[in-house]
Amino acid sequence: MKIDFEKAGGLVPAIAQDAETGDVLMMAWMNQEAYEETLRTGRACYFSRSRNKLWRKGEESGNVQDVLGVFIDCDADTILLKVRQVGGAACHEGYKSCFFRKVAGEGFEVVGERVFDPKAVYKK
Repeated sequence: MKIDFEKAGGLVPAIAQDAETGDVLMMAWMNQEAYEETLRTGRACYFSRSRNKLWRKGEESGNVQDVLGVFIDCDADTILLKVRQVGGAACHEGYKSCFFRKVAGEGFEVVGERVFDPKAVYKK
């Protein structure tokens, strides 16, 4: 079975999950080139829609994802990566997971703790 990149317009969702804890760390997009690089290198590579180019996770922050397993859903249009998150944070806002906000009433509450200060890491 092959991933159906064309069905989804060339990009498919890729979910990164902590292989040890099961925590969902993030969701990003992969095109075929990002997928193939991930398989070849054993490091997570995604496609950045905002930059319109490959995004090698951790290329600026050093918080890379070592890929321990790759799984494909039943429709062959979503990827699940079981990863070892190096550096402790998957989120560009400095949190372990991108899902650090919990819906509470009509707003939300921050339920995670920052691992790093993004202003100190991303100099742009």
